[in-house]
Amino acid sequence: MRVISGKYKGKNLEGFCIDGTRPTMDRVKESLFGIIQKYLDKSTCLDLFAGSGALGIEVLSNGGNFCYFVDKNPLVIKILEKNLSNIENYKLVKKDYIEALKTFDVKFDIIFLDPPYEFNLITSAIKLIIENDLLNDNGIIVCEYENENILTDLELIKEKKYGSKNIKIFKK
Repeated sequence: MRVISGKYKGKNLEGFCIDGTRPTMDRVKESLFGIIQKYLDKSTCLDLFAGSGALGIEVLSNGGNFCYFVDKNPLVIKILEKNLSNIENYKLVKKDYIEALKTFDVKFDIIFLDPPYEFNLITSAIKLIIENDLLNDNGIIVCEYENENILTDLELIKEKKYGSKNIKIFKK
């Protein structure tokens, strides 16, 4: 797994063999970032359920201004800290997603939601994002999931399927 484009292109990322994580593969990431390209420049990003941090690092590599990485798994945090070495403009938040979403005092342009599939956490995360007014007016939420039924009043702007993975992008 590696950063596919931009300033950090080619940087190797660890984390593809941690229990409970499923890193976004390069071909999916390449397609996804082609879709969201216009949102990247000078963006403030939240990589919730960060795992390896690949999505947030890709944003920073392609003109993003700042990224918050949130994860609570101690093993994942160690890998994430390694992957963030030599990366600039980020903050690592070692908290549960609920606690993190209730404490942010910033609005985001891009929010990635790629939680462990078996827990169906996307709908509850979106609800907290809306309740706490964490998405900028033109911001997007990028959801990666397998079978979750996502319930939200946000506008669905793009939907793609990659094998068993599904991507939905919502806009405020």
